[in-house]
Amino acid sequence: MNKNRINARATVPDRPSTSPAAVTRRACAAVAMLVSLVALLVAAQTAAAPTSSRAETKITRPIRLIVPYVPGGGTDTLARIVAPFISDAFGQTVLVDNRPGASSTLGTQIVAQAASDGHTIGMIDAAFLINPSLLGKLPYDALQDFAPIVLVATSPLLLLVHPGVPAANVKELIALARTRPGKLTFGSAGNGTAVHLAGEQLRAVGGIDLQHIAYKGAGQSIGEVLGGQISMVFTTPGGGRQHVASGKLRALGITSPKRFAGLPEVPTFAELGFPGVDAATINGLIAPARTPRDYIDRVNAAVVRGLRTRETQDKLQELGFDVAGNTPAEFATWLRAEIPKWAKVVKQSGAKPEGF
Repeated sequence: MNKNRINARATVPDRPSTSPAAVTRRACAAVAMLVSLVALLVAAQTAAAPTSSRAETKITRPIRLIVPYVPGGGTDTLARIVAPFISDAFGQTVLVDNRPGASSTLGTQIVAQAASDGHTIGMIDAAFLINPSLLGKLPYDALQDFAPIVLVATSPLLLLVHPGVPAANVKELIALARTRPGKLTFGSAGNGTAVHLAGEQLRAVGGIDLQHIAYKGAGQSIGEVLGGQISMVFTTPGGGRQHVASGKLRALGITSPKRFAGLPEVPTFAELGFPGVDAATINGLIAPARTPRDYIDRVNAAVVRGLRTRETQDKLQELGFDVAGNTPAEFATWLRAEIPKWAKVVKQSGAKPEGF
């Protein structure tokens, strides 16, 4: 009997000590465990947080917006429209810095070689797409030395003919050119420009022989077609719409995917059966390679937000632009597709640069 009592007592677990010292030790251990759990949760949340929330790029002085052309042109105009959007986002002045020269490569090189700290960005146009194949060796790599920010706007090209050209539409123009090989002339703002390559696209899809005449600027080529010295010219809606409205020139087609809102009566080349005539002018923003992603995203968001306002859209349409506004990733993908596309057009046309 006594033995059973002893065994029964042996199976009862020891009770925790209730001494003040033991209670204090257990309380301290519980607190330490709780502190460790909280620390682990904080660390996990920090690791999962976006990089921009941990280290936002600081802009401490005015931002330079490099425009690789003289003041007053389309690229410069767009730069001055978007500059306030960026300024408002960062609370810093955005200075438009015109650096023309070498078919826009001088200004673009400045962007490529600038510090990637967010204080220098650049505006590009169609020359950025064409120059790698037209000029050959460049002082930068168009795909590797830049961080794409946003495609700001595009502008389709109008085919304008002098009223003396006996063709009421593109098909009649092509038929006329086939009966007069090498007799019809088209002017451009220079060899390898978007308006030149639009003419080369028309030559290719129509199987016709057109004589190209390169001028020193778009204004000069427009003046020549107005005077009847040349047969036709490609130009932006902003540069040609007033001459269509006055009846001094006729618009036979436009290179946009859909009809341009400012000239709804002008058919697209695609609907006329010539989708291969699709040259356009473009403008976008870039930064030096390795510019922090949080900065790229903030500039993109600011510009896209500004482009979506009715005031900006009306202003750009009046100037002959279609508003774009995509993501940095979409712009990068678009650039990777467009540069080789224009390399093929340059090669097929045999276009050569002037002064290089």
